[in-house]
Parts: sequence; C-alpha cells; structure tokens
Amino acid sequence: MDSRCFITEFCSNPVFPPPVPKTLNKPFLALPCRWSDRAHRCLSFDCTRFSASPETAKNRRFPKLECVNTRASQEIIKDAGEEKMKKKPGVAKKKLAVFVSGGGSNFKLIHEACHERSVHGDVVALVTNKTDCGGAEYARNKGIPVLQFPKTKDGADGLSPTDLVAALRNSEVEFVLLAGFLKLIPAELIRAYPRAMLNIHPSLLPAFGGKGYYGMKVHKAVISSGARYSGPTIHFVDEHYDTGRILAQRVVPVLSTDSPEDLAARVLKEEHKLYKEVVAALCEERIVWREDGVPLIQSRQDPNLFC
Repeated sequence: MDSRCFITEFCSNPVFPPPVPKTLNKPFLALPCRWSDRAHRCLSFDCTRFSASPETAKNRRFPKLECVNTRASQEIIKDAGEEKMKKKPGVAKKKLAVFVSGGGSNFKLIHEACHERSVHGDVVALVTNKTDCGGAEYARNKGIPVLQFPKTKDGADGLSPTDLVAALRNSEVEFVLLAGFLKLIPAELIRAYPRAMLNIHPSLLPAFGGKGYYGMKVHKAVISSGARYSGPTIHFVDEHYDTGRILAQRVVPVLSTDSPEDLAARVLKEEHKLYKEVVAALCEERIVWREDGVPLIQSRQDPNLFC
C-alpha cells in the first residue's frame, strides 16, 4: 500500500514534502494536523526496510504506525485545560441568578461555561417576566428553578420585589446577571446586591443607552447616527437604565453596508465572549475597585495587570 495512505490515517489533509533521500534511515515529515497544530506540527515515523517474497510479505504482521507526538499532545491539551481553570486558592464556587426576557443566548453560554468549569460558578435560578420565553424553557430542561418577576397585571402570578429578594436569598445567590431582561430592576434588589449585579447592553455606553434603547432599536440608532464603531458594554446596575459603572467593553466596526441585523449579529458574537470572560473574573474574585469608584478586572496570569 502507498505510504501516503498510511499517513492520512494519522493526520487529515497532510502536505507531503519532497521525497527523502534514501541515505536517511528515519524520514522526517512536516505534516500540519487539523486538530492540534501545536502538538502535531510535525510527525515522525520509524521505517523498517526488508526483503521478502510476495507470499512472506502477505503473511507478515507489521508493527502499527504510531505518531510519536501523541503523548506530548495529551500533555499540551491537559496543560491548556489546567491554565484555563487557574483561580485564586480557596475561592468557593459562586451561586448565580440570571435574568432574561427572551431566548437567553448569553444565559445559555454562561450555564454551559459553568458546566464545563471555565466559569467557577453555578446558575441556581433563572428570573424572567415571560415564563414561555426560550431562556425559561432552557432553564426548565436543565433543572434550573424559574422565578417569575414582576407580578402580572392581575396579580395572580409572579413575585413582588420583596418576595424576589427573599427567594434569591433562600437560594444563596451571590451575584445577579442581567442578560436581556427588559424590566427595570427594583430598588429593593439593587440594595440587596450592591456591586454584585451586572447587565450587558448592545452599545458602547454611555452612547445609545437609557430607557427605550434595547434590542434592535439600539442597532438602528447606531447606524442612523453614522457612528463608525459599536459593541457590547457590561456594567454594574444602579437604579436607572444603563447608568451604572462600566466594567468592560468590546469594540466592533460599523460597516457602510450594515443593516441593523448585520450589526446585531456582529455585536452579539462579541457579547458572548465578553460576558463569559467577565463572569469568570467575577466568580474568581478578580474585580477590583479603584479609589475613584471605577471597577477593573485583574488579570488571571498577572495580578499586577488590570483592564
């Protein structure tokens, strides 16, 4: 069988170099590998030459070719996972409550990150004003308690602000994360969770924020203004819409051909990355408050660096 057929069993889409001179006993092949570029930048195989009749060769059992990088690959992947999980010693897992009004894509990613241990926390409650929304359905499927807030107009369902605070306290919630929740947070809850409640907004605050700026309305306003840049903002929550201290932002370009839907998709992609990073820092107690009241995120690798 062609030796190239053997090699393709080890690496997808290999790039074959020029033939190796016959004087070399151990050919060296530079074969980029799709699934682990760091570990399988090159592969090396031992080659045995022999002479035999066709019948002998047919019945002879040959050793299985094995990539000598396999063990190194596993170590590199293990090290990468351990690096991702580095946190301050003695820090306990944080209990989180997430508030949503819609599909809850950020909520789902945060929950998955907790399950995968890239976020050192657990989502123990979902709060929503729409019990039939996608986020609430996902929570029920995952066994996460769903709380309705605020009360419905007839008062038959839902929690009052006082009852909501009591329910979160009963679940030992330490941090509250707003992820597309379209109701004003009551003062009782803000006082119960000072410097412990975050919101994500789809523009670079303080621009395009405040009452009435949510969802697609934000992106339409950004495009209409002629702004060249937009992006998500994560901020602490106070008693007004989108005015709390800014913790993190991510910038994306606004292209001349953008529709609101185009811009929304670009911003949402960065939202998913940013919120997960910020919640990880929150759960690892890497949020530091400057003397003037500005919150900063401490680097996981170097505690002397902040952003």
